[in-house]
Amino acid sequence: MKTSDLINSFSEFKELKNIDRETLMKILEEVFRATLIKRYGTDDNFDIIVNVDKGDLEIFRNRLIVEDGEVTNPQREIAYSDAIKIEDDFEVGEELSEPIQMSEFGRREILSIRQNLVSKIQDYEKANIYQKYKEKVGEIIVGEVYQPWNKEILVVDEDKIELSLPKSEQIAKDHYRKGDTLRAIVLKVEMKNNNPVITLSRTSPIFLERLLEAEVPEIYDGLITIKKVVRVPGERAKVAVESYDDRIDPIGACIGVK
Repeated sequence: MKTSDLINSFSEFKELKNIDRETLMKILEEVFRATLIKRYGTDDNFDIIVNVDKGDLEIFRNRLIVEDGEVTNPQREIAYSDAIKIEDDFEVGEELSEPIQMSEFGRREILSIRQNLVSKIQDYEKANIYQKYKEKVGEIIVGEVYQPWNKEILVVDEDKIELSLPKSEQIAKDHYRKGDTLRAIVLKVEMKNNNPVITLSRTSPIFLERLLEAEVPEIYDGLITIKKVVRVPGERAKVAVESYDDRIDPIGACIGVK
């Protein structure tokens, strides 16, 4: 069954959203199986073959060939006389695999398939974004200022994912314009109204810790430990550091040009 319009449109999603081939095939199969259940009442005697690269999707219905007049379930059985019209060497007791053509689906069903595909792709993307940034909580990210507002700054990362830097998490002296590069830590990640909300911070003590880790090799390597950070963001900060190696001066290692 050719479904070029459907598959090609989601091949574009695959390129834009970095959806791997296996996941895209799984989404397509889930949507078509839901359609089969709605149409035929079951999907357990159907085989679905998806070829994302070629833009092909094939559905086969498997039915048992029975004697004429003995069909009790047309969805699972087919009369011998009907089976030999498809292929004349079939015998009673064999299984017939018959392709289901796209033309058999109505216009409403096609529209429903399209809508379900879009919905499934969007749900997958939201879950993927949530999981990606959930693992980045406490890490520094670099983004581009997309829109500075009074209550927050909208930031986008390299994948054009939208992130929020609220006013409460901004350093008072900082001023950003659209297109500026910004560094911050991922403070928290939440799901609100089925959408991932990623909140950034430049005022958190953890932000200063991560900056020190990036600038001081001894901290990054674990030779010096940050015990506590106290800061008035944008004005001053105190950092307590400790080293368990007598050869390393923890304070001296942390003081320098930067």
